[in-house]
Amino acid sequence: MIKLLDKLIIKDFLKTYFFVVLMLILIVLVLDFTEKNDDFIRNNVPTGEIMKYMFNYGLYLNNLLTPITVFISVIFITSRMAGRTEIVAILSSGVSFMRMLRPFLIGASMIALASFLLNGWVLPGATAGVYNFKMEYLEDDAQYNYQNLHVKVAPDVYAYISKYYTGPKTGYTFTLEHIEDGKLISKLSADRIVWDTAVNAWEVRNYKIRTLEDMGEGYQVGEEMDTVLSITPADFDLPPNHHETLDLPELSRQIKVLEDRGADNVNFYKIERYVRFMSPFAAIILTFIGVIVASKKTRGGSGFKIALGFLLAFVYIILFLLSRTFAEAGTPYPILAVWSPNIIFALTGLVMYKTIPR
Repeated sequence: MIKLLDKLIIKDFLKTYFFVVLMLILIVLVLDFTEKNDDFIRNNVPTGEIMKYMFNYGLYLNNLLTPITVFISVIFITSRMAGRTEIVAILSSGVSFMRMLRPFLIGASMIALASFLLNGWVLPGATAGVYNFKMEYLEDDAQYNYQNLHVKVAPDVYAYISKYYTGPKTGYTFTLEHIEDGKLISKLSADRIVWDTAVNAWEVRNYKIRTLEDMGEGYQVGEEMDTVLSITPADFDLPPNHHETLDLPELSRQIKVLEDRGADNVNFYKIERYVRFMSPFAAIILTFIGVIVASKKTRGGSGFKIALGFLLAFVYIILFLLSRTFAEAGTPYPILAVWSPNIIFALTGLVMYKTIPR
């Protein structure tokens, strides 16, 4: 009997989850299309491209809305069971509350696994499609500018660019330092560094080379000089949120490349990888809390519990966004910051579980 009930709960849970996901995504897509329709007409965007954008954006929304949709689905099902006194009957038959939780957690684990696969391999491509569509059809200026770039171009050679503009492929206030055993061996300084497409090499302009020797220092100045670096404009021509457009294997390779170069922005890629492994657990934790919140029959009915579910889900999302911001700002323990929403809600769930009547 209990196994049959497990199957019914899992089936009802997943069915409700997909229905809620579909409804919320359709609502947001309609609002998004209404807002951008004038831009689509003005820029003569092909219908096929719009449909592709909507599909990719829908996948993106699915990942963003998962905490809300899981929580609402669980509260809706559990409060309905509580309203029919089904939960009282189950517990009165000798079934423990944790045993009653099992089908909910199984369903949440299935959603978490699907979320992990989507986050790791499917969603990055959809996210890249959304960004590419916006850059091609909606953004007036798709050129990105960077400041204070530090790059390790060789084992003992480090480059610095004060400002870099992706459009003209030009950097300003460029330095190239050769350091061995903590000692400066040579330093090249230049007003500008420009990518020469004719020879596929960097050209430094208005440069000065300082070389430290045993007998003194050497200086060399000039107006133009070609230089060979292991970096290309492709290393700079990365759109904002580039880390979100890489699948897990690509993300790991990019982190390795950036670490070898001593790049400053490697932390964003590491945090993105932490998030990929952290976010699926939200479905399990929120399901646990949702069953506890909605299992008791109250006068407010399911409407009050669904509203409470929305509130708690939004609190989780706000905590997630804040924790990610703190991690990207340079906290000493970024992995702890990223996982803090799950830790906080898991502890909250355990405290709530201790207080529920058996």
